[in-house]
Amino acid sequence: MKLDLTSITYYLGNADYVALALVAVWGAFCVVMVLRRIGQTRFRSEAAQEEFLNRIEGMLQRQEFDRAIAECESDGRALPQLIRLAVLNRRLGLQRLRTMLVERFQRDVLGDLDYRLSWIYTVIKSAPMLGLFGTVLGMMGAFAKLSGGEKVDPTQLADDISLALVTTAVGLAIAIPLVLCTASVTTRIRQLEDLVGSGLTRLLEILRSVGVRSDIPLPPPGGSAERVFRSDLS
Repeated sequence: MKLDLTSITYYLGNADYVALALVAVWGAFCVVMVLRRIGQTRFRSEAAQEEFLNRIEGMLQRQEFDRAIAECESDGRALPQLIRLAVLNRRLGLQRLRTMLVERFQRDVLGDLDYRLSWIYTVIKSAPMLGLFGTVLGMMGAFAKLSGGEKVDPTQLADDISLALVTTAVGLAIAIPLVLCTASVTTRIRQLEDLVGSGLTRLLEILRSVGVRSDIPLPPPGGSAERVFRSDLS
């Protein structure tokens, strides 16, 4: 039984167009969601974060731990939630707090962002492959008509050639902007890591100043402690 390649390429070609449309929508949705998540997690600027830390420092210096916890509890951003966790567990000691905060940040914040970012990478890889699949289908349809043994009008090959070229172009048109968006997202994540790392370093210094014991001596402000945080958070 001879396969009707013309019909097969027609239906599969339409399915490929649908798949490309779905992939494009999903990729755009993932980019919007990860950017929104980053915006919900970080402070808008380092100055805004410093202002928040100054308020928390004043509360902790006055031993108003419950008030500091309440202030952070109402703020859904990453650093306030980590500060709340640190104040609640301040009796564990600075070194154990440091480990706990880094692990929590990696698991709850960076882990969530990595999960969303992985979908964007999947779309970047799959869109050109769907385009290549359309190219193969178009070539199959064109050669099927040419091999029919009858004289073929070149206009009859237009649909197959169009399928081959358009799907490839659409796949690349989806992947290329997402590559640029991914670069922007990665930069924003690095900025988030830097802000949270510097904020946690200052938090431990504040806790040390209010009498929270330290398991090991902490490095001086702005020195290797911040670099260690950034290394752990990367």
